[in-house]
Amino acid sequence: MRPVRVESASTRKIRTRNKIYYRFAHWPIWIAVFFLAPGPLMFDLFERGMDWRLFTWLGIVLIGTGIAGLCGQLPGVEPAPYIIRFTEDKPNPLYRRICYTFAWSAAINYALFNLAGLTFAIISGKWRLKQIYEYGYFPAFAVVLVLGLAGLLPRVKASTKGEGTERRYFYGTLWSVAIAQPILGLLWKILPRTRGADEVKLLVFVAILAAMGLCARAGLLPRTRTIVPGELAVSD
Repeated sequence: MRPVRVESASTRKIRTRNKIYYRFAHWPIWIAVFFLAPGPLMFDLFERGMDWRLFTWLGIVLIGTGIAGLCGQLPGVEPAPYIIRFTEDKPNPLYRRICYTFAWSAAINYALFNLAGLTFAIISGKWRLKQIYEYGYFPAFAVVLVLGLAGLLPRVKASTKGEGTERRYFYGTLWSVAIAQPILGLLWKILPRTRGADEVKLLVFVAILAAMGLCARAGLLPRTRTIVPGELAVSD
């Protein structure tokens, strides 16, 4: 088995403040995370495009995340890094737990529901993805929220002690879905809605998720290497 790459905490560059460009670069991430929260509404976006509901929701998200960012209540948008020692048993702030819970929901639920929709279409020959999102999304969303509140998800626990390992699970998942989902969307546009084409979509989608997951596990993707306990380090 290929050895898993690790990163030494003592070799990481230490910063005591987050630069303005760094803080602004992280803001769009959280805009996307919270904008994606209402799954059925997002399904309408990809099906029909923007409408007044989506513009209203986008405005709410922009204002909410903007205020949170100015107050330093978004991960990566804080004036200074919160986590310096990866093995330190330090309380995980509420804003981090909320943000990463919503991020897990966006990463997990969309991938699962698209997999479910493709599988159902291949087996039954009928597309019911809209109904799957309409009736199944918010129960699944609630499950992720409960897991987050209970501290059972990486980066959402009450303590930051396991951050050096937990971050790699988060970014590994993020890389996987961030690449697989757009490619699936492209295939949705260019391939016909036939059983054979749906099988190709499913095969490609699963293959990308699996390949990226293996790369993340080996630490080949950015921010997916385990931080070896030791000295000072800065979480990002």
